[in-house]
Amino acid sequence: MMRFRLFGILFLILWCTRTGQAQPKYDFQHIAPNEVGFEQDALNKLSTFLEQAGSSALLIMIDGKIAFEWGATERVHTIHSIRKSMLHSLIGIKVHEGVIDTNQTIKDLGISDKFGLTEQEKTARVADLLKSRSGVYHSAAAVSEGMRRNKPERDEHLPGTHYYYNNWDYNVSNYILEKATEKSIYTLFNDLIAKPLGMHHYDGTFTAFDIDEIDDDRSFRFPTTSGFYQFERAKSIYPAYHFRMSARDMAIYGNLYLNEGRHNGQQVVPKEWIQKTIQPFSVYNERYGLAYGMLWNVLMPTESRSNKSFYHTGAGIHMLAVYPSSNMVLVHRVDTETAATSFSNQDLLQVIDLVFEARKK
Repeated sequence: MMRFRLFGILFLILWCTRTGQAQPKYDFQHIAPNEVGFEQDALNKLSTFLEQAGSSALLIMIDGKIAFEWGATERVHTIHSIRKSMLHSLIGIKVHEGVIDTNQTIKDLGISDKFGLTEQEKTARVADLLKSRSGVYHSAAAVSEGMRRNKPERDEHLPGTHYYYNNWDYNVSNYILEKATEKSIYTLFNDLIAKPLGMHHYDGTFTAFDIDEIDDDRSFRFPTTSGFYQFERAKSIYPAYHFRMSARDMAIYGNLYLNEGRHNGQQVVPKEWIQKTIQPFSVYNERYGLAYGMLWNVLMPTESRSNKSFYHTGAGIHMLAVYPSSNMVLVHRVDTETAATSFSNQDLLQVIDLVFEARKK
């Protein structure tokens, strides 16, 4: 338990900022929409829908240049489950360096939790966690009602055999990263990703709180830091690790993946890691070609779609998507911090349809 106390001290630091040599900021360049196949009338229709539906921002980049930008693209707020794709790059770097071994089991790593783990659960490998196929159905922080409703019983599935979108897997994956590196994910992301890419708004600051200690949800205010740990110690010792980012910084990150991990001639994230982990390990909707890889969703080729792409959503309404065959990165945001929103998952699907209807080539 000593190691958990030590990391608890790390998590409870109120804030932390990494200082270092200033890096050049990403040079955002614009390209005329018609030069990359967008029709202005269709983009006007898209803008009208975004306004009516309650979006806060939409940004489309083609080959690293902004082709369409709507709303508060520099506003920083929570990205929800897209946090998993932020973890993806850091895990990949540390796997490449030999710091993390995805074949190790959680028993090898000495991992347990508040209510203990069964011997079957302890055989789950790091790779199983990254695929959300661990077979560990312990309670976890930041679990939605849908996750709770669909959660299997303990030991119902062997590790590696069943896909269940499981925040326990993601929270523990981050713990493994931090334990192996002895650094916070927010510091690592700042040093290894944000600074090399020249992000404009992410600065590596972070804080922590225990949601069980909040007396009145109505008085809760989201932190203003780049990240925060959400503890729910009544459920699990592992916090959820939340990111707060702007649409512009998310687009920079997506462009890194569009370029297979390269930025300005430097291989920031191993290409082999990206290629390996955006494979459809878990097909959860065969009709629409939807699958999960490692920390990314995958759109598989279908009869109506000839190319593969990958993406992650947050709360079903935020989205970061990478479309390699279209040389396109798409970021959609909704302000879910300051007010209730009526924007729905169906609205997001409509946004995506309007984007592709607007681009004719």
